[in-house]
This record gives sequence, structure tokens and C-alpha cells, in this order.
Amino acid sequence: MTIYDGAFETWLPPTGVRYQLAFAATAWHWVDPAVRYQRAWSVLAPGGHLAFWAAEHVFPPDGDPIFDELQPVYDEIGAPHPPDKPVRPRPGELPDSRAEIEASGLFGDVVIRQFDWAVSYPAEEYIRLLDTFSSHIAMTAGQRDRLYGEIRRRLAARPDGRLRRHWGAVLHVARRLAL
Repeated sequence: MTIYDGAFETWLPPTGVRYQLAFAATAWHWVDPAVRYQRAWSVLAPGGHLAFWAAEHVFPPDGDPIFDELQPVYDEIGAPHPPDKPVRPRPGELPDSRAEIEASGLFGDVVIRQFDWAVSYPAEEYIRLLDTFSSHIAMTAGQRDRLYGEIRRRLAARPDGRLRRHWGAVLHVARRLAL
């Protein structure tokens, strides 16, 4: 297997090479929407498949209350909510991209599956996770210090010192159409 590191929008496969699978794990949303389906179609062999998924925070009714408790801290430090996404999606209710895939006219046989799971995190592990999120990377050092200090304080007061975060993922798989 060969792995290429670079922008999908500008990468070119070796001459004459087409692939059976184009796959993006938590990265498809970064590919330019104006070209992503055309680019995937162009590198796939006839009948090849496009697969992509993203993981998001979901909020079951019986979820950990710490996220509601921390919301005033996010508000205080001026951390915005993404305007195009629901603030508190429920497990199994994440939006999918079926209409977008089908509207491209390049892919068919679209299959979508949702997956949900929970992970228990101690404070430092959760903070390391937050440090991988673009919204937290974009925060100032002062914003992160305030938020992370509050997370540490609140989790230190819990008997097990942990929080439980629920994840949801939407897997999309579609077959390249012959045009």
C-alpha cells in the first residue's frame, strides 16, 4: 500500500492508475466542496467506491451533565458555536450527505450507517483530545487556560475524576457511476 500526503484537490495519481477505494476519515469536510466529488470520481476505477465518515459529539438524554455545566465557560471565553450545525445533536440523528452525493450525479448505490459510542476520559486525556479540535486550536492561550482549568477543577471534584463523552459517526459509502 502506498500512502500519499498532500491536498486531495491537487494530487494526481500515477499515469494510468485508478483506485478501487477513495476513503476519508474525519477529513472529507476539508476537501473543497466545489470539486470533491469530481476529484474522487476521477481517481476511482469504474465501480470503485467512495467512503467517508466523520465523528461528532452527540448528546443522549442521559449524557454526562458536565457539557451543560461547561457551556457558560465556553460562552464566557467567547467560543462560538458552528452556525450551520445543531448545538446538541442526539445519537443516531446526525445529518448525512446522501442528497449531496446523489446531486453530484457521479455516485450511486449510496449506503449510510450511523454509529454511536461513549468514551470515558480523565481530565488530561480529554484536554489532549480537545487540543486536536480546530475550534480549540484557534482559541487564545488565555481562553484555553480558562477552559482547561475549569475542566480539571470539575473533574477533580468527581469520585472517579472522569467525564463521559458520547460520539456519533455517519459513514457514507457510494459506488462510482460510469458516465
